[in-house]
Amino acid sequence: MPSRAEITNRLGEIQREGQLIAGGAIDTIRRGYLKELADYTGRNTVIYAASQLPIIPDDIRGFMTAFHELQGDKLDLIIHSGGGSSEATEQIVQYARKKFAHIRALIPERAMSAATMLACACDEIVMGKQSAIGPIDPQFTINGASVPAYAILEDFNRAIADVKTDPKTAALWVPKLNKIPHGLISLCEQTIARSEELVKKWLMDYGKKSEAQATEIAHWLASYVHKSHGKPIDAIQAREKGLNIVLLEEDQQLQDKLLSVFHSTVLTFETNPCLKLTENHLGKGYYLVQQQQLQLIPQHPFQPQMPFPLPLPFPQPPPDTPQVPPPSPQPDLPGT
Repeated sequence: MPSRAEITNRLGEIQREGQLIAGGAIDTIRRGYLKELADYTGRNTVIYAASQLPIIPDDIRGFMTAFHELQGDKLDLIIHSGGGSSEATEQIVQYARKKFAHIRALIPERAMSAATMLACACDEIVMGKQSAIGPIDPQFTINGASVPAYAILEDFNRAIADVKTDPKTAALWVPKLNKIPHGLISLCEQTIARSEELVKKWLMDYGKKSEAQATEIAHWLASYVHKSHGKPIDAIQAREKGLNIVLLEEDQQLQDKLLSVFHSTVLTFETNPCLKLTENHLGKGYYLVQQQQLQLIPQHPFQPQMPFPLPLPFPQPPPDTPQVPPPSPQPDLPGT
């Protein structure tokens, strides 16, 4: 497996030699590694990765593009995501499971929150020593801050208990409770139940778990026992709790080829304006690219200009690549 530094060096060599094939040097490298992985496993291979952006409903378009023209009913889905919308994840799962009879989730580093739910809809989850999944308890954005649904319910139930014990505490709790939007308590209860129900169903349908096993695993993932929505759950702990975990280190060639894809994907985000990609082993994909804004820096007309290194060239996205503006404040929506 080439290290990140070796991939970076290879990228520099290609650029210096002027071998910029359509899509850019790093795209050529990443697609090559993705093809090598698919050739090794004999399975369709698709990567869904985001630098920071969450899973959103529009992501279904990326999966439609990446799944188009793929042959066979086996899929390796590489996931690198911090999570996002459970509703968007449900639509992706519905589509993927209609297309493929057997799906492996390959997690080179992290698949958190709603991305964990996506992994639970696969037949197997392949994780390395460095990999992590996470809790699936829903989060709400309130006044710009992400707040766990469980924390909102906990405060509400504590307020009820305190007021019953000592009615004078109502003067302390009422101002706080007045800040809770109408209907949020019910929505918290519904979204927590929904996350558990989805994962339970997928574990029974695709993970071949009994109803009791699926219920226990789903409740563990969705409960507030983790105390942090971002708590990393490693492969050993996930396996002990009953998930179908395959250790990546058991197949050294698979590990090398998967991590090569991952390192080159991270470099794609770091050296290009690409924010998210969904791409198959045939080199066909869907990419979200942030528009580059031209910034003019005034210079004194008589000030000598010192030479400076040129930035890495940004490949031009294909005509159908959606352009997204710089990130802007998001509406207050529930997510996981």
